[in-house]
Amino acid sequence: MSVDEWDTGQVPRTDIADPGQKVPVPDKLRVLVLSGPDASKQLELERGTYLVGKAPGCDLVLSDGSVSRQHLELRVTEAGVLVKDLGSTNGSFFGGARFSEVTVGPGAVIAIGNTELKLTTVERSHPIMPSSSEHFGALLGPSLQMREVFAVLELVAQSDVAVLIEGETGTGKELCAEAIRSAGPRAKGPLVICDLAGVSRSLIESELFGHVRGAFTGADRDREGAFQQAHGGTIFIDEIGELELDMQPRLLRALESRKVKPVGAAQYRDVDVRVIAATNRDLREEVKAGRFRDDLYHRLAVVRVTLPPLRERKSDVAPLVQHFLAGKDVMVPPETMALFTDYDWPGNVRELKNVIDRGLSLMGSNRVLLPSLLGLDAGSATTPSGMPQWPAAGNEGFREAKERLIASWERDYVMQLLRRAGGNVSKAAREGGLDRVYLHRLIKKYNIANLDE
Repeated sequence: MSVDEWDTGQVPRTDIADPGQKVPVPDKLRVLVLSGPDASKQLELERGTYLVGKAPGCDLVLSDGSVSRQHLELRVTEAGVLVKDLGSTNGSFFGGARFSEVTVGPGAVIAIGNTELKLTTVERSHPIMPSSSEHFGALLGPSLQMREVFAVLELVAQSDVAVLIEGETGTGKELCAEAIRSAGPRAKGPLVICDLAGVSRSLIESELFGHVRGAFTGADRDREGAFQQAHGGTIFIDEIGELELDMQPRLLRALESRKVKPVGAAQYRDVDVRVIAATNRDLREEVKAGRFRDDLYHRLAVVRVTLPPLRERKSDVAPLVQHFLAGKDVMVPPETMALFTDYDWPGNVRELKNVIDRGLSLMGSNRVLLPSLLGLDAGSATTPSGMPQWPAAGNEGFREAKERLIASWERDYVMQLLRRAGGNVSKAAREGGLDRVYLHRLIKKYNIANLDE
């Protein structure tokens, strides 16, 4: 497929964002002010045209000094919401790309000046605004996805309801549980962690509820289980999806009655605990498949929190790198940061920290975190994300080696963007946060003419 065929042949109506897509929307929407001087302000939308800006006659009047008097026009149709920049001074941005017109749907976030606007449905009468904080406990993330999670956690921490934390391995589920406990009324009570993935099936009942002496071979003394150890505090049950079906009724009974019976005991014992559970599985799918009890799921998931994977919040990568390197005399060159950002991090934040620790251990007295120290290209000519293998120092000078390395990275990065976008240059520019004209220039510079090369 040639570069010319990647475009639709139509004259683009915007320098970056493609306005021609159709995004079906419900009859009613709401535009929320997520950040800026007017945070929490909102306007309900029906079919029609609305103006956003500082002028008193606008439908949504903002006090942000960096917003123009008539900044945006929102035209709500069945085919989507056409957002048009009205020649503003500071521009309008969607997905990090500046646009003149773009068609969007529910969930879209538009940035104008120091203000973020989000289109939502009107299903929830009291939407939860994203947190103004970029962290919650040890969890860090300035991205909108994480600030929306933090807003929920800040509210949940003040109550005593059960919480189910879902997320891939390495997203920080245990840190999330610790933060909920530390920010809540049980902060001074114990936090007991029970990792079901690390306990043999035959010992799970004893691990959770304890046992009395003589209950089974090797039980030479009484032992309190995790529920009793957490009395007055919080129990964190990690990998709850690993709990076998035959054990699930006992856990359900403990949650409902607030009583546990140790293995071999004749009497139930009262426990006062808050329960936080976590899993890297989709428990709703496990329920549908008959591997997890529906009643237990609803008992655990009074509030359900999903931690997004790092590949879906790439804007958090650089702040996380800076956080892990805080207080260390280390220089991170641009090519290293580019590799950090481009890599998909299947192990999420845990993998990112491990890679940084590896680089620091191999850095020596140079104090420069070079890409070759990260181990992301080990054993292959390319990294898992398709990046070229970083060369060792050779006979060429530093400047020549750096220019060659950057050129190789640029070409591969553009190729990956185009592949992910199915060859659509406008979509690739949006996903990469690039100016569409500049992306065309890179395509021409590296003579990229075929997606399959």
